[in-house]
Amino acid sequence: MIDRRYVITSAIGILLSAALAAPALAQEKLPVVASFSILGDLVANVGGDRVAVTTLVGPNGDGHTFQPSPADAKHIAAAKVVFMNGFGFEGWMPRLIKASGAKAPIVESTKGLTSQTMEEDGRKITDPHAWQSVANAKVMVQNIRDGLDAIDPDGKATYDANATAYLEKLDALEQDVKAAIAGIPPERRRIITSHDAFGYFGRAYGMEFIAPQGVSTETEASAKDVARIIRQIKAEKIPAVFMENISDTRLVQRIADETGAKIGGTVFSDALSKPDEGAGTYIDMIRHNIKAFAGALSS
Repeated sequence: MIDRRYVITSAIGILLSAALAAPALAQEKLPVVASFSILGDLVANVGGDRVAVTTLVGPNGDGHTFQPSPADAKHIAAAKVVFMNGFGFEGWMPRLIKASGAKAPIVESTKGLTSQTMEEDGRKITDPHAWQSVANAKVMVQNIRDGLDAIDPDGKATYDANATAYLEKLDALEQDVKAAIAGIPPERRRIITSHDAFGYFGRAYGMEFIAPQGVSTETEASAKDVARIIRQIKAEKIPAVFMENISDTRLVQRIADETGAKIGGTVFSDALSKPDEGAGTYIDMIRHNIKAFAGALSS
């Protein structure tokens, strides 16, 4: 006859073992931090199920004007590795890292890339928006892979395989971008945007982007700047203006009203959209933007 006390004791033991194992299972994923949503998506694609990604500047957030909170410092302190863009994009990051007391390695995803310059207030500065070129995004993915390999050697095979698969998707994406641009008449490949974030895209794919604001959304366009942009649109017959998800739409609306240029819709520059808004991943963002550009400029 089976001793009921034995059965009960065994059952309790199993339950206790499961309870003790549950936190361990929950902690198996490597806690990592990415500075902003676009980079967070790249990290998630490479890290896969082995990582838990915390993104500091979320969907539709402005990385230029972001103000970190104490909770962000806690995330940095708990992370095993921190990924940032570099090129001066996260001016707030060094202070946040210092305040957190973090010892985790910092990986700059733009390492090895050649930066471009842009003008702000009459001076040349580094343009941080390297991800707008898909070729640059591929290098960023490789840097992310190397950073994860270094901190978690046991996961190297997984990270390498994930990176290879994702790079193949980026190869296909870039071919689609080039094909879409080829369908736009060369004389119409000129666009006004509300924020100067598409310099790398323009150089990579043969388009001209003009912005009434400087590199940072902290910079307000003066009346003189707006008047100059309006004159240029009229003189050069620039066909379309675009608003961005992180910028004030009123300025672009005013420029469109005064020039007759077509408003091509909203494009995504420094941040992804929310998942249900059409640009919730890096690949979706690029596809959304090129569809908007081609739709406004092809005819």
